Amino acid sequence: MRPSGGVWGRRLGVFLLTQSADRPRRVSSATPPATCGASDPAAEGTARCQPGHTATSWDTWDPAASGTMKDRSSGCSAGEGGSKEMVKTFKAKDLIITPSTSFKAKPDPNNLVFGTVFTDHMLTVEWSSEFGWEKPHIKPFQNLSLHPASSTLHYAVELFEGLKAYRGHDNKIRLFRPDLNMDRMYRSAVRATLPVFDKEELLQCIQQLVSLDKEWVPYSTAASLYIRPTLIGTEHSLGIKKPSKALLFVILSPVGPYFSSGSFKPVTLWATTQYVRAWQGGTGDCKMGGNYGSSLFAQCHALEKRCQQVLWLYGEDHQITEVGTMNLFLYWINEDGEEELATPPLDGIILPGVTRQSILDLAREWGEFKVSERYLTMGDLTQALEGNRVKEMFGSGTACVVCPVSDIVYKDQIIHIPTMENGPKLANYILDKLSDIQYGKEKSDWTIVVS
Repeated sequence: MRPSGGVWGRRLGVFLLTQSADRPRRVSSATPPATCGASDPAAEGTARCQPGHTATSWDTWDPAASGTMKDRSSGCSAGEGGSKEMVKTFKAKDLIITPSTSFKAKPDPNNLVFGTVFTDHMLTVEWSSEFGWEKPHIKPFQNLSLHPASSTLHYAVELFEGLKAYRGHDNKIRLFRPDLNMDRMYRSAVRATLPVFDKEELLQCIQQLVSLDKEWVPYSTAASLYIRPTLIGTEHSLGIKKPSKALLFVILSPVGPYFSSGSFKPVTLWATTQYVRAWQGGTGDCKMGGNYGSSLFAQCHALEKRCQQVLWLYGEDHQITEVGTMNLFLYWINEDGEEELATPPLDGIILPGVTRQSILDLAREWGEFKVSERYLTMGDLTQALEGNRVKEMFGSGTACVVCPVSDIVYKDQIIHIPTMENGPKLANYILDKLSDIQYGKEKSDWTIVVS
């Protein structure tokens, strides 16, 4: 059974995007004028919106593009990554490879604990404001040596990314939409006043690292190789300022399901009214460690309440934003009686997830129901549940891919979401579709063959 009466396989090219017009919007002082005029709604990074509505799709406004966003406290231009002194990038053709002489045993792909085992090699690239980027270096996996005053240790001047390499049915190794990860990493670097880089050059270096450690990519369609690019400030100073030294490194880890309960098992969320993850003008739309480290206290509360993750709310009306490690989707019959797949918009508080964008792109292409980036509140959800209008709720992310939600603990009450009772037809279909693309069962220009 599929979740609607239409033919899911057809490619209609119908893109539907609506946004709630009767609820006050969160407005950021950094938000550009509310205009849009997408000439090609199918193009990656193009605004998809109705006339008069602010665009909320992936990368509709890149403050780094104009090079005019200023950090007024330090006078640095974030468009140059906080480094007017040196803007050149490293090159993949200059890559130095020092192979490891000792090799670790490969783990059983059926018993992987997420992010605890690492491969034989890593990639490092050093940067300084005096000399710019040094040559990239693939070397044996090893500990880092940092000065005790490094800015990443004291002021969290750092960022990271997360993507995966998949071994397909044809034994080829593929990356899934890595260009979106490179785009997001670049934007995070701008926001953190860390040095920018040529995204394509970094991607080529990552591909060579994965190719060198290709035997670490699990021979399984239930596991993958997690890729963690990281960029940290290594300034030897306790002064609060943009760093004059930085280190970019990439490590690899074979992984199975993110949650210990296993793959595609429903989770329970704790909707906190006490803590917030992000706010307007903050860094919620960047992938920075500080966003996650500061969430651990709330996550501990969630675990005490026997919930797997925190559902972050925002504002007095308790707007639904995202989950600790996932973006969130609601498949329901909306207030107007329309079948709709809805997810909160990218307004500076939501992390622009690669899986999130992929689900939106697929659903718009199917054209079987309304697809919206819109505001949702806990009040909207509870009213819909009372009216038996909720079909499914699920999270999305690189780590978990698609994860159904069965219950939400809100104001000390357990709210049941009938996701599993409804299949979950849509969540299952999306997971199968994404998996077929990632593991090469279905051809797609979203993947890059590494080896």
